[in-house]
Amino acid sequence: MLLQLTGAVDSSAGFLSRIIEMGYGYVPKLIGAVLVYLVGSIIIKWISNLLRKALELRKFDPSLQSFLYSLVKVLLSILLILTIFGMLGVNLTSFAAILAGLAVGVGAALNGTLGNFAGGVMMLIFKPFKLGDLIEAQGQFGTVTEQGIFNTFLLSPENKTIILANGALSTGTIINYTTHGNLRVDLVMAVDPGVNIDKAREVATQAMLSHPKVLKSPAPEVNVLKVADGMTTLAIRPYCIQADYWDVYFGVQELVKKAFDNNGIAGPIPHRVIINK
Repeated sequence: MLLQLTGAVDSSAGFLSRIIEMGYGYVPKLIGAVLVYLVGSIIIKWISNLLRKALELRKFDPSLQSFLYSLVKVLLSILLILTIFGMLGVNLTSFAAILAGLAVGVGAALNGTLGNFAGGVMMLIFKPFKLGDLIEAQGQFGTVTEQGIFNTFLLSPENKTIILANGALSTGTIINYTTHGNLRVDLVMAVDPGVNIDKAREVATQAMLSHPKVLKSPAPEVNVLKVADGMTTLAIRPYCIQADYWDVYFGVQELVKKAFDNNGIAGPIPHRVIINK
C-alpha cells in the first residue's frame, strides 16, 4: 500500500514537473504572440486608414474604395493570424495545403464570376465611362445608370434595363457618345436626283438651325452620301448635347421633311422597269 502511494506521488510530481516545463516553454511564446497581435492590429488599422485616404484623394468610385479597403484589411488580418500561429509552433504546412486546394476549387467554380469581378475592378479604376454616359457596347445602346463590381446597368431608349457582365464588357469595344460633350446625330434623307443639291443643302441647314436644341457650333452639315437607285441620298448631320439626342433625332427629320415640301424639293419616286420578252 505504501509503495502504491509513493508511486502515485512520484507520478503526480512528474506530471506537475512536465506542466511547469511546458509553461516555461510556452508562456514566453504566448506573451510574444499577444504582443505581436496588438502591434499588428495597430499597423493594420494604420495601413487601412492610409489606403482609404489615398483612394479618396484619387477619387475612386465609392464601391471600389469600400471593396479594396475591406480586401486589404482581410488579407493583412489573415497574414497576422498565420504569423501568430507560427510563433506558437503550429505546423502551417498542412493548413497552407488546405487553403491552396480550397482556393483552386473556389476559383474553378467561380471562373465566370471572377472574370466579371476583375473586369469591374479594372473599369472602376480606368473609367472608360461614368454614370449618366450614353454608351454602346456588346450590341446594346443606352445610358449608364449603375456600375457595380460584377455588372453594369444601362437604360435603353425604350426605357428597358440592360444588364451587362463586366467581364465581357471590359474586354470588348465600348463606344462612349458623351466624352466630348456633344453628339452628332446621323440622319439620312433621300431626294429626287433632279433636285438642286445646293438648294437642298441650304433648306435642310436652315431647318436644322430652327430646332431649339440643335447646336450652332459645331455647325450642322449636309453632304451627298450616295447617288444611286434613282435617288440622291443626303447625310443630315446636326449636333446636340446628350440629353437632347432623341428630341433632335426625331424633330430634325420632321422639320427637314416639311421644309423640303414647302420649297418644292421632291422626294424620290420609286421606279420599276418591266421588260417583255
